[in-house]
Amino acid sequence: MKIKSFMIPDPITTTENASIEEAIELMKNNSIRHLPVVSEGKMLKGFVTLADLRTGLIPSMLAGLTLADLMIKDPIIIDPESDIELAAQLIYKYKIGGIPVVKKGRLVGIITESDLLRVFIDMMGILSASSRIDVVVGTQPGSFNKAAQVVQNHGGEIISVGIVGERARKRTYHFRLSPCKTTPIREALEKEGFKVMEAMD
Repeated sequence: MKIKSFMIPDPITTTENASIEEAIELMKNNSIRHLPVVSEGKMLKGFVTLADLRTGLIPSMLAGLTLADLMIKDPIIIDPESDIELAAQLIYKYKIGGIPVVKKGRLVGIITESDLLRVFIDMMGILSASSRIDVVVGTQPGSFNKAAQVVQNHGGEIISVGIVGERARKRTYHFRLSPCKTTPIREALEKEGFKVMEAMD
């Protein structure tokens, strides 16, 4: 899945000439927390956040700081053809809320942690009516395939699968299913030696 499919295209921007007060007002009026700073032709010059601007507001009044002084001049960027997983890794690693999407120096979009959360929710089908069964599968070769087959053989239509606890001996898979009765699936899994942590119709 490519960044270009999930980014906000043509995001709201500002220029280095804008005042800090103007940038804050622009963000508040548009309910955004990240603001790319661009020059003519939407060439990326920097990146500012609402938190940065609020922190610098009083010093700017006292010491004449400008938007150019506060912006991140060499922000982390990402290409629109990169995979969405890379954006998630960068946002998590650097503890940032958004990344400018840049192609040949030109701003083409922005991807934020809210966009990534939306992708995750869509992938997992969390907002759709569904059932769920959490199964400790372990690390034995073929264990996951066996568990998935048991789920399907007993009426479970798998929408998505998530995993936590990748440590040895304990690997729990969360099977999200089309709405169904999970009791027969649970009983079948336990009969096959799997531990079911939770089941939800």
